[in-house]
Order: sequence, then structure tokens, then C-alpha cells
Amino acid sequence: MHTSIAGGLHLSLERAHELRCTTMQIFSHNPRGWAVKEISGKDRELFHRLKKELDISPVYIHTSYLINMASQSKILRRKSINLLKEEMERADALGAEYVILHTGSAAHDDKKAARKRAVHALEAALKEGMWQAGLLLENTAGAKGDITSEVAELAEIQGKLGSLVAGVCIDTCHAFQAGYNIKKPEGTGQLAEEIEKYLGRDSVKLIHLNDSKADTGHHRDRHEHIGRGYIGTKGLKAFVRHEMFLNVPIILETPKKTDTDDIRNLKAVRKFF
Repeated sequence: MHTSIAGGLHLSLERAHELRCTTMQIFSHNPRGWAVKEISGKDRELFHRLKKELDISPVYIHTSYLINMASQSKILRRKSINLLKEEMERADALGAEYVILHTGSAAHDDKKAARKRAVHALEAALKEGMWQAGLLLENTAGAKGDITSEVAELAEIQGKLGSLVAGVCIDTCHAFQAGYNIKKPEGTGQLAEEIEKYLGRDSVKLIHLNDSKADTGHHRDRHEHIGRGYIGTKGLKAFVRHEMFLNVPIILETPKKTDTDDIRNLKAVRKFF
């Protein structure tokens, strides 16, 4: 699950363990603010110790929602570059294996030009770093301005960055909204074929498994509980059991109003295997 860091970073590990999870995702700080509080030596040590004791690995850190590497604003791109560097440093401080990034959007510009800006910004953020954590680029739902909703678009950015990027994260709701109809085997097959063609079958390092509140191709990033959306139990089960995705770690980003929501969604997915 994506677990909360409320009360202390280390508590996210305890929450994951209580849910019988062996992997998890967190924000390492408030994802809706630019200001970032430094991780203390005590917090760092406690996180490392619990991560090892509870055997939770890999740990994924999702970057701030404010980062936009494709922005036409030089000021916003510079702030995004600096915050991504901070995200990578924090991941290493905590011993997290991966950092997940939405590359950005540019609603009033050509997508190819926006991807070019994103590449330059990512190079500026990553070229001088010696981080242990790997950066993963996540597919998006295809809303106006999105630059990485299609596999070929992700590949265009990753291809220019080479080893600076460790791979990709595939979100099922986003893929479904972008037009990959993974409710049906043909849609999952199409997605897998494009990944193999443009990225390579070993490029997928994480699956964000979410159902969708809207039908395919509507470009709406609205996650739903497992089996209660338009993809449905049958489609999601077939997706995670596809041979390309079968051994890839899974994180749920399903809606959460009460603690029972996480328990119910995890229970639904565990029945897939």
C-alpha cells in the first residue's frame, strides 16, 4: 500500500507491516508544499532499522505533486529540478530503492516540445547525482497537457536519459484512461507489446494497481476500489497475472476513507494469486 507517514516516517513501515505488506510506497514529506524538513539522524536510523527488521523491500518514494519538469515557466522548472534532487537525497537517506515521478505537463504547448524541456530538466537534476535510489517514470492518464500517457512517449524520454532513469512505473487506471483497454485481454496484450517494443520487458519496476471511476479513454485520473470500477476484478486479475507483470511489485493507490478500505482492497488483490 501507499502508507501514511503521519506521526513519523518510521510509522509508515509499521502500518505496512500491520497490513502484511512486503513492499510499500510513501511520500517522504508533504507532497503539496515546496518546503521540506530535513530528515534527522535519529529518524534515518530508525527507518533503516525497521525496514530491515520488518523485511519491507523495495520501498518506493512518490515525488511531490508540485514537480513539473515540462513547465514553460523557467522558475517552476528550476524549483522542480531542485525538489527532485531533494527527493533523491531523501530516498538515499531512508534506504529507499526507487523514486517515482510524473514528468509533468504543458497544457498550452506542443507535447514534443514539452517532452524536450522535461528531458533537459531531468538531465540537470540527475547528471551530477550519485544516488543509490533509481528514478522511475510513471505513465499518466492523458489529461490535457500530459506528455507521458503513451508507452512511446515514456520511451522517448527514457531513451534520451539512458542510465539516469532506472525504469518505469505502470499505473493501471492511468493506462486505462489513456486508451489501453486493459479490461480486455487484447488491451493488456497491446500494452505489454508496446512496453517490450519501446522500453524492454525488464523496464517495469512497479505496478500501481488501481481500478478506474471512468471508462477507458476518458483521460480522467480518478482511482477506484479494486473490482468496483470500469476495469473490474476480471481485468485487473488478468493484468497482474500477465507473464510480463507477474513478478513485478504492486502498490495500491486506492481510495481511503477508513482503515478498512486498505484491508478490503488488499484482500481482493491477494485472491488474484
